[in-house]
Amino acid sequence: MFKKLYFGLSLLVLVCLSSLANAEEISARQVVEEFQNQLLSVMKAGKELGFQGRYDKLDVAVKKSHDLPKIARIVVGKQWEELTTEQQNKLESVFSKLSVSAYAHNFKDYSGESFTFASEEETGRGGVVIHTNLHIPGEKDVKFDYMMKKKDDGWQIINIIADGVSDLALKRSDYTSVLSRDGFDALIVKITEKIESYAKQ
Repeated sequence: MFKKLYFGLSLLVLVCLSSLANAEEISARQVVEEFQNQLLSVMKAGKELGFQGRYDKLDVAVKKSHDLPKIARIVVGKQWEELTTEQQNKLESVFSKLSVSAYAHNFKDYSGESFTFASEEETGRGGVVIHTNLHIPGEKDVKFDYMMKKKDDGWQIINIIADGVSDLALKRSDYTSVLSRDGFDALIVKITEKIESYAKQ
């Protein structure tokens, strides 16, 4: 009996270890492709879902695949350290809503679009860049480059470059200037207004 019990426990441990190993084996490419598949799924039901429905569907997907707290810190640069803990938490929260809202707004309908993997390359600081293309029927393909970093036990997106234009660089230029010129509250108002505009369009 004890041998059977020991054998059973051994199998259970092996299964758990195997599951953990598989979880750790999820590559940067798989993270991107899973996110893109979820985007396409939402696009296909975009009109029926409406903005809030798309937002709700994408909320978990974006937070899972993107390192939003890190991105929020990067976009305000060295000024991050000058913010209070309460302000940092507020900025992370509002920036998270902005990111999900942007996806819910920009990927709202479907007309045969598809993503394809192009290539993968390692960066000098332990990161990975996943190069993909968005195929739009009747239009020129859009090149999406996902800059990935390992966090804990998984890969997450820290920047997206669309046709050579860095989303992170654009936001950093905009946000740091508002923060320096008008202050923290003005930056939060600006981001909140953008979220509201996405929801109305």
